[in-house]
Amino acid sequence: MESHAVYPGTFDPPTKGHFDVVRRSQKLFSKVTVAISAHPSKAPLFSFEERKSFFLEEFRGSNQLEVTSFERELLVEFAMNVNAQAIIRGLRAVSDFDYEMQMTLMNRRLNEEIETIFLMPSEQYSFLSSSLVKEVASLGGDVSEHVSASVREALGERFRS
Repeated sequence: MESHAVYPGTFDPPTKGHFDVVRRSQKLFSKVTVAISAHPSKAPLFSFEERKSFFLEEFRGSNQLEVTSFERELLVEFAMNVNAQAIIRGLRAVSDFDYEMQMTLMNRRLNEEIETIFLMPSEQYSFLSSSLVKEVASLGGDVSEHVSASVREALGERFRS
């Protein structure tokens, strides 16, 4: 049986920390679906297609990765609809845990068949967030250690215009 996990997020933009969590997930599951949220209250810097292309470029040649949009649906329902057994959540710091625990317990109440797996990124990415990367890039800072070349170029284009 194929093992399948969903890794949801806004990923605006994806960082090397996000890519690290995907790589770690691929060691545990035969298929990983990156579910890019189109959260109505957030105005993303990058379109869904752009964010999808960042992942597809990073994982070119991988037959374990699928990238899709995710909106206006409960996460556990989405996971069931794509036949996933688990939800991957990245934890960067202890401060993430309280919120993630509440979400996990609610998801378990909604559907106890879907497990949540917490993965920590490598230490060098543990402080990274998309918001922090955007802020540094918007002020002309160098984010090349934190994002892929294509994301860095796209950030440069957005903030130069």
